[in-house]
Amino acid sequence: MRFVTFNANGEDRLGLRAGDEVIDLAKANPELPSDLVGLIRAGEDAMAAAKAAADKAGADARLGYADITFRPVIPNPGKIICLGLNYAAHAAEGGHDKPTYPSIFMRGAASLTGHEQPIIRPKASEQLDFEAEMVAVVGQRCRHVAEADGLSVIAGYSIFNEGSVREYQRKTSQWTIGKNFDQTGGFGPDFITADELPPGGAGLSIQTRLNGEVMQDDNTSNMLFDVKETIAILTECMTLEPGDVIVTGTPSGVGHARNPPVWMKDGDICEIEIGEMGILRNPILDEA
Repeated sequence: MRFVTFNANGEDRLGLRAGDEVIDLAKANPELPSDLVGLIRAGEDAMAAAKAAADKAGADARLGYADITFRPVIPNPGKIICLGLNYAAHAAEGGHDKPTYPSIFMRGAASLTGHEQPIIRPKASEQLDFEAEMVAVVGQRCRHVAEADGLSVIAGYSIFNEGSVREYQRKTSQWTIGKNFDQTGGFGPDFITADELPPGGAGLSIQTRLNGEVMQDDNTSNMLFDVKETIAILTECMTLEPGDVIVTGTPSGVGHARNPPVWMKDGDICEIEIGEMGILRNPILDEA
């Protein structure tokens, strides 16, 4: 199944995608959880109830997929955990050795934006870069998960464009400041349940196009730390909760590694496509 979060009359709503339509689940079955995290937490029975409600939904609950105002798939995750240098060629283009342990940092919810919504280039810097990344969404509370069991705690997947302000990323030894400018992380359009994709989201093409030009082109099987190993590493340290977002790293081809560098600028369109997951598209807009 595929779910979206959209805005209706100033309120975030949860929808189930059915081809070119989105079923407003609050109208189809008001007893269902009102957001994706709640639905994930409620488990398989709630997912089945959402599917049943969507199948029976009347015309008043059906919206055009192209007509909705997308929000980030999960607008306010408990945790947004990001991996850096998770493709060997990307580590090399940034002058880093192949890592033996993932670089891990966090993003905040204010840094997110939805599909077809603008990524904001901040006043502070013109060095706004693109990063195509696959997202894994945690489906259950877990700690000390064995690598062999890592995929059992993943509810599904989505797409991320980790807009990075490189100038600020390099001001300190920690990357956090360059990764958390408001509305720089595109997230969506769909949350796809894990049963609809290859295990771990492996073997999927991952590509960035800037104004139609291919900038990054790789495959998720080339991640150094795949989803199941990442879960094992993270849960050595922390408890993961339903709806936590894991952003799994970007391949080579980013703008800062080009000669001359290529930065996203006002009026650009950046698209991230990952296999059958779909396309995340964001216009770039200068901060007002």
